[in-house]
Amino acid sequence: MLLRFFWLLGVCMLLSAVTSAQSKIPSPVDFMPHPYGAAFTPHHLLVGYFKEVAKQSDRVVLKEYGQTNEYRPLIYAVVSSPENLARLEDIRLNQLRKAGRGQGKLLNESLPVIWLSYGVHGNEAGASESSIATLYELATSDQMLDFLKNTVVIIDPCLNPDGFDRYNYWNRSVGGQLVDPAPSTREHQEPWPGGRVNHYLFDLNRDWAWQTQLESRQRLELYYQWMPQVHVDYHEMGYNSPYYFAPAAQPYHQYITPWQADFQTLVGQNHARYFDKEGWLYYTGEVFDLLYPSYGDTYPTFNGAIGMTYEQGGHSRAGRAILMENGDTLTLSDRIAHHLATGLSSVEMTSKNAKELDENFIDYFKKASEKPVGKYKSFLIRSTNPSARIKALCELLDRNQITYGRIRENGKAMRAFDYRSGTTRPVKQNKGDLIISAYQAQSVLLQVLFEPTPYLADSLTYDITAWALPYAYGLEAYAFEDKISSKEPFTFNDPNLPAKASKVYAYMIPWESLHSARFLAQALDRGLKVRRVTETCRSKGMTAEPGALLITRGDNEGQNPQWEEVVLQLAKEIDQEVFPLQTGFSLDGPDLGSSKLKLVERPKVLLPSGNSNNANAFGEAWYYFDEVLHYPVSIIDVGKLRKLDLEPYNLIVLPEGNYSGKFNMDRLSDWIAKGGRLIVMGRALSWLEGRSGFALTKNVNQEISKSSPVHLHPYEGRERRNISNTMPGAILRLEMDDSHPLAYGLSDTYFSLKTNTRVYKRLSNCWNVGYSSSNPKIIGFTGAKVRKTLSNKTYFAVEKKGKGNIVYMADNPLFRCFWYNGMMLFSNAVFMQDP
Repeated sequence: MLLRFFWLLGVCMLLSAVTSAQSKIPSPVDFMPHPYGAAFTPHHLLVGYFKEVAKQSDRVVLKEYGQTNEYRPLIYAVVSSPENLARLEDIRLNQLRKAGRGQGKLLNESLPVIWLSYGVHGNEAGASESSIATLYELATSDQMLDFLKNTVVIIDPCLNPDGFDRYNYWNRSVGGQLVDPAPSTREHQEPWPGGRVNHYLFDLNRDWAWQTQLESRQRLELYYQWMPQVHVDYHEMGYNSPYYFAPAAQPYHQYITPWQADFQTLVGQNHARYFDKEGWLYYTGEVFDLLYPSYGDTYPTFNGAIGMTYEQGGHSRAGRAILMENGDTLTLSDRIAHHLATGLSSVEMTSKNAKELDENFIDYFKKASEKPVGKYKSFLIRSTNPSARIKALCELLDRNQITYGRIRENGKAMRAFDYRSGTTRPVKQNKGDLIISAYQAQSVLLQVLFEPTPYLADSLTYDITAWALPYAYGLEAYAFEDKISSKEPFTFNDPNLPAKASKVYAYMIPWESLHSARFLAQALDRGLKVRRVTETCRSKGMTAEPGALLITRGDNEGQNPQWEEVVLQLAKEIDQEVFPLQTGFSLDGPDLGSSKLKLVERPKVLLPSGNSNNANAFGEAWYYFDEVLHYPVSIIDVGKLRKLDLEPYNLIVLPEGNYSGKFNMDRLSDWIAKGGRLIVMGRALSWLEGRSGFALTKNVNQEISKSSPVHLHPYEGRERRNISNTMPGAILRLEMDDSHPLAYGLSDTYFSLKTNTRVYKRLSNCWNVGYSSSNPKIIGFTGAKVRKTLSNKTYFAVEKKGKGNIVYMADNPLFRCFWYNGMMLFSNAVFMQDP
């Protein structure tokens, strides 16, 4: 195809009548200083164009809803008829009433909201580029105005500005005046880490429910102010792929309603009508299922909307133009044209089905409050769980608009599912427990996030298959089939923050939450000397369990006379409970001056980065230190490791990746023997498997991939046969040696989010801290061949090597940083291991 602008194709004429002459509104071609459709648009120019259209058009209102980590604005445009925009706040408030929240009388009108989200993956740049064209058509087309009379369109043109500009500026820096479409050339070889991810290298399309990232939290706050009936998430994929649109592939989550499924087909048929006329290739229903709840299609679906993913061939490889396997050339303007077509078609179908969309949306939330889906009608969190963990869970519930209350008085025993044991037994409600009733507007999302075992209609799925929050947060929790509700709000007691007292012997800080880990990190960074308890100490009114922190006068006063002020100020900043102790004498266990209370070594952390790392895994470790702990870490390119002087560091963290040949192994072994500590996670373990001088054996599951030759089976069904060798993401219950520092603050069990098939036989000359039983509990899908290998294996172990040690982590405890208990486990690896 020759490079051309999409409106010269007549694409817009397919979808709309002749554009009205709103001469003040510049086209993208007229506005941009570069040839729009033939070169990428930097984010500031994208924002500039949206501002200009909003300034000139009576159909567009533009607002900013936040900023990224790199201080780029997050914006959204509201597009509708001038009459609707004049009463926009009334429309918005009525949306909340439709969704079962908000005050006032529900207005008798059909006026649904459709939300178009572009560019959650920054290097899928054709998506955000197409938002510009879509805005122009909506703002100028007469036929679009007809659709806008009973529809409100929200456009978020770029969900990931930092990643978008990372890709954009790289591409502009390597591209010349003439485009070379050959796939092997420089413009089509994006360097690590790529623009797909945000500042911390997180995949924002997996973060909708967990909201670990700044962009996600700000976007979802806005989302809940509008509650759209339709949400479209725009993506790009491999450049040889035809266009993908709804309906989605199986498995659908069992709580998706028939109407939500039917409307996907209805929209897809309308898209097909336009694509058929142009001869554009497309497909539906083969990939991109609707199970994992944290995508840009599933999350809106569990909020009552029709959530859909649209995928255009292109991605980072396509650049401005690329030669495809069929001999044709895919251009940026082609990608814009295809996304423009589905965008306008989606608005059209929203308008034409306004009444049905509103009726089913209202019914969705009415049923949620009055007759919730799912086996379990109430979820109880014991108040005896660490308060900071409960608070962290409640913060996530608040972000997801899920309401909860407090048990007012002790209740009778009723049968309930026990998350920790996996059994059903009689359980009493205790006064003060947190209760979450399924009888609420957010019932479906609640059920999805808490269901112990998600139903899987089809094992060919695109992401992890288990995620229940009680496992993620390491909480004692129960699911009841009976309705238990409470209108009494759940409140938190203020943490114990004592005033400075005279002659305090020490301050004790329980080790039970990420608040504790952040407190320790900050205390060490501010020069405090901190000890950790290795055996339970009891004195009058105080019990310090293993892992508890002690900051004593004897360790600190001589070097820091203001040590108490630092402790108390830090506790106030972090909201961390601290307990003053007047004596070091223990009635039971070692005294506080015992050598059994180990000084915590201040970690001097080296974190390698570069193309040997999995970008997401590196980002997770970086985010953990930078955002969770606010603790300094030295990030050094992997290419410099072999010659790097390791002496300034005492801890090296290796996220998932390939480190073969990156270290001088003799120097690394010598560094560990002298007291250095090494944490190795996930696929990074391959580098040490079977290596002389290290206890790590070969991964057991290297053998299961050796399946029978393909010709012994029919070609059809090959994908389903292969899944017996896979583990896309499930929860595995492990037994923990809770006497070992790697398990401090957890319990004797740990639910590991396992996203790989990596398993090891019990390691010799190591502490096997986290291991599976002979019949481990597995939640979510696991291939049959993999399942057979999971029992009686080690997943977390510590090898002592001279004065130092190595922590082996077969599973990545920092995966997407939503597995709270995983971050606690990693905190133990960072702070609690003996040098």
